[in-house]
Amino acid sequence: LPAFYAYVVFLSVSNLPFRLQKLKEMFMSKFGSAPKFYVRAPGRVNLIGEHIDYCGYAVLPMAIEQDILIAVEPVKTQVVQLANTSSLYLDFSTSVNNIQINKNKPQWHNYFLCGLKGIQEHFGLNNPTGMNCLLDGTIPPSSGLSSSSALVCCAGLVTLRANGKTLSKVELAEICTKSERYIGTEGGGMDQSISFLAEEGTAKLIEFSPLRATDVRLPSGAAFVIANSCVEMNKAATSHYNIRVMECRLATKLLSKSKGLDWKKMLRLHDVQTKLGVSLEEMLSIVEEVLHPEPYSTEEICKCLGISLEELRSQILSQNTQD
Repeated sequence: LPAFYAYVVFLSVSNLPFRLQKLKEMFMSKFGSAPKFYVRAPGRVNLIGEHIDYCGYAVLPMAIEQDILIAVEPVKTQVVQLANTSSLYLDFSTSVNNIQINKNKPQWHNYFLCGLKGIQEHFGLNNPTGMNCLLDGTIPPSSGLSSSSALVCCAGLVTLRANGKTLSKVELAEICTKSERYIGTEGGGMDQSISFLAEEGTAKLIEFSPLRATDVRLPSGAAFVIANSCVEMNKAATSHYNIRVMECRLATKLLSKSKGLDWKKMLRLHDVQTKLGVSLEEMLSIVEEVLHPEPYSTEEICKCLGISLEELRSQILSQNTQD
């Protein structure tokens, strides 16, 4: 396999050689030529810290065997052609110079386009390379195991390789975190970070600002059972995920305003804690002191911040939480 595989750590995946051979055969049947390289990104399960990464707080995930695997052939035409080994996902093609991501329809190819666009914009690529890509995925979709983020990471890696660019794993994770927001999900970075920074036999304590990962050795003989309830939730297809992100963002701004901070620049609860120079326990006391437990109306939030409803919707809330 090409040395480029070193970018994404392989966990123990016993059937990988078989999958690669099958992927190669399907690629040749589809595109009439052989792939030039392959890229893989694993899914993840979170052990501690669910839904706090977008508040700036540390999380403890680990990668799993299930993954996204893409066979790639750079081409001279400036067109990206995407195909999937599953018949559930339709083929897609577009010009690499005109990336359009539809937030209202989070179809599988849009996640690829997020990673593609993120790398293109990071390097300011004016003449990006076209590609033929065939994707194979073993992460159950919409199961909470980061199939979408793994696809974004894979796409970023594919674009990086095809255009002859290099980045560190940390830089890749940060770019893919930002680029997944093109589809409308206001994620915090846990999924992309563990996909790139995972290592076999260890979970990772992921901390932010700056992004860093520390090994957390798991107890010898410990086994983790990841059970799939088979209830699907595509977080980009509804406002459920972003509602909680926005609730935390609004709490951040209300706390900042009450403590005389520049609330317009504050997005995450951890930023408030850092600015105030307080401990987590002290931060909890401030929350209880400033915020009331009853629900807040948009009118009350606007009054507290001294802004109009239109300013609240356009300047703070995400597109799918404005109402």
